[in-house]
Parts: sequence; structure tokens; C-alpha cells
Amino acid sequence: MNFDYSEKSLALQARLSAFMEDHVIPRHAAFVQETTAGSHVVSFMEDLKALAREEGLWNFFLSDLQEDEPGTPLSNVDYAPLAEIMGQLPWASEVFNCSAPDTGNMEILHMFGTPEQKERWLNPLLNGQIRSCFSMTEPDVASSDATNIETVIRRDGDEYVINGRKWFSTGAASPRCKVAILMGKTAPDNANRHEQQSMILVPLDSEGVTITRDIAVMNHHSYESHCEIAYRNVRVPVSNVLGVEGEGFSIAQARLGPGRVHHCMRSIGQAELAFRMMVDRTLERKTFGKFIHEHGMLQDKIATSRIEIDQARLLVLKAAWLIDEFGVAGARNEVAMIKVVVPQMCERVIDRAIQTFGGMGMTPDTPLPDLWTMARSLRLADGPDEVHKRSIARMEVRKAQNGPRDSYKFFTLPSRADERDIRQDSVSVGE
Repeated sequence: MNFDYSEKSLALQARLSAFMEDHVIPRHAAFVQETTAGSHVVSFMEDLKALAREEGLWNFFLSDLQEDEPGTPLSNVDYAPLAEIMGQLPWASEVFNCSAPDTGNMEILHMFGTPEQKERWLNPLLNGQIRSCFSMTEPDVASSDATNIETVIRRDGDEYVINGRKWFSTGAASPRCKVAILMGKTAPDNANRHEQQSMILVPLDSEGVTITRDIAVMNHHSYESHCEIAYRNVRVPVSNVLGVEGEGFSIAQARLGPGRVHHCMRSIGQAELAFRMMVDRTLERKTFGKFIHEHGMLQDKIATSRIEIDQARLLVLKAAWLIDEFGVAGARNEVAMIKVVVPQMCERVIDRAIQTFGGMGMTPDTPLPDLWTMARSLRLADGPDEVHKRSIARMEVRKAQNGPRDSYKFFTLPSRADERDIRQDSVSVGE
């Protein structure tokens, strides 16, 4: 198992860090000011994107980019530290065309799109000209089990007719969001529950598509937007299906594997930012005649945070390496584990940073409240902790059932004869 970064990745890390320091982080205050007013368009975003692309800091997340496609192909292990650097600020990934949900949607189109679908949707996405959303989660069912979804996709001649209601379609409120990848049921009566679903490309300007609300998360409206969308008798050509009918569930699994690695590395970047802020704060403030880093409680917070961040990063790198070597199926257990470990770790580290800042930590004067909200929401996004733990436990039990059960070789239980001898010895001793 090798987590060494390639020379290409190391060089990109240095250039990306410098770009963040010079161009992105100095714009954060302006970003907050514009988006607090409710805007889903940031005045300087296109300029930053043009500069990033000009400097070759563009589309890092696809390992199989073609020569005529813009960007730098990287393995998951090589991309992981770049996602961490970009992830320090939740909005920064868009500057480099590496933000969710576009990355996952581009991966799907890359793997399953027809030449026509790629020409119409993938190329503009790769060039950062448009954005996209992913419509899978529904308000009326437990969408952590994707087989529960109820949106109906009915074929009518050369068209599909779509009826359903989705929510948490991230990014749909942006005027630059032009297409949704929607998951619904084309064969609800199929005996195989995992072959009932299909994925369909739905232009957001289609008749019958209505964004009913932009949902606040923890009572906070984000720049990304998390929209509820009604699809009422929406008609799209049959040619808009991704892959073939009935492949929707398997396509979703292919999308979510690398996407969870990306999410987790961005979260680690945010935990690192909160950690650095916390440590810097302890060097500035005094209580009871001491700098607060001299108090044992703060030393414990600093040490525990450092340990937890580094542990989480190593587990994510293991998952990334396994995907590179064996594909998503070969990393299923580890991907589930990082999805549980990282958001919880991030939430704890940010909470310690907020506590260290005191009252200021709860205000817009720091990014900590936004980072905490994102960490908490990630414990539900892409599957809640409980579902991933269930998956991990079932895989471990299955391994134990199918493999050699040799854990008992480290100790021996007395046989019935041994027990009789022990009882007789006890009687003799008592006499």
C-alpha cells in the first residue's frame, strides 16, 4: 500500500496552495458579503476561474481525461491532497471546476454518456460554462435506501414522462445550473429492486420543472442552494437516459464512491483550517495570567485534534488507493468507513475551535459556523452514518461467516473431562 504522491501531484499542491493564498482566501470576505445577501452568483467567480484555468489548475478529479478535454488527469491518491487544499473554504473548489455535484455528474457522463450527451452537457461542464445538479433524494421516503424512491419515469413513444418530487438537489438555484441528473423508476414492478431505477438527463428549463423552494440547512441558506424540485409531467427524449434502462442504481454506486473520497478530503481541509485557527487563537489570548495554550484543557484539545485529523486522512488515502488499484467495489468497506469517520471528526475539531474562540466563534467574523454546519450536514449527505455503519457491520460479519474462524486459537476452553478434574481437585483442596 503506497500513499506517496507523484511529482506531478506535489508540484500541483505547491501551485494550488500559492493560488489559494494569493487569489482565493483574500476574496473570502467579499464572498461572504455577496452571498449573505442571497446571491447565487458571485461577481468575481468567473475571473477567478479564468485565471485558474490559465494557470493549469483545472479539472483534477478525472483520472481518464482525454487529450482534447481540459484539465489534468490524476489518480485518486494524487487528487486527494488537492481536494484538501481547495476544501479549506467550501466555495473554493468551484474556482478550479472541481466542486460537487458537478464533479460526480461529470464522472457519470464520462463513464455512461453517449457522444451526443457528452457534446451537449459534458463538454460545457468540463469547460466551466454551466453547472448541474443531482436529483435523487425525495422528501416522502427514506432515500438512504435508494430503492425506495418513488419518482415515476414512464415511457411514451420516443419520450419519457417524469412525475415526482425531489429535494436537496444541490446547486439548482444557480442561474448557471442547466441540467439535472434525475433518478427515478422506469420499471417499478421489476422483481429485482436494484433494476427498477434509471437515470435521466433533464434540462432545468423543461416544461413542468419547478423549483419550489431553496431549503435552508440548519436555518442557514447556503451559496450552493439545496433545492426542492417538482417534476410534473416533464417530457424528455428517450435518448436522455444514461446508460440503459434499469442501470440507475449501479450508476449511482459508481458515482458515490470517488465522490465520497472527494467530500472527505475537502472536509479534512476544513478541519485543518479550523485546527490552525484554534492553535493561532491560543497564542493570542490569555486567561488567568497565562496564554490559553498553556492550560491543560487546551493542550488536550490541540493534541486530540491533531491525532484525529491525521488518522482520518490516512483512512481516506487508503480508500483512495484501493479505488485506484481495485475500483470502487474493492474499496466499498473503506469508503463507508471514511464517510462515517471524517464528518464526525471534522465536527468535533470545528466544535473545539469554536469553543476556543468563545463568542467570536459563533459569529460571521470567522468561517467556523459555516464549516460546522457543513460538517454536520455531511453526516446525512451521501448516506447517513447509520446506513454506512450497517453496511460495514454486514461486510465484516460476512467475512467472518465465509472465512476461517481462527480467533479462538489464542485461548482454549476446558473440555468436559478437564472440568470434572478441576471440580475433583477443588473438593480435595477443600477437604
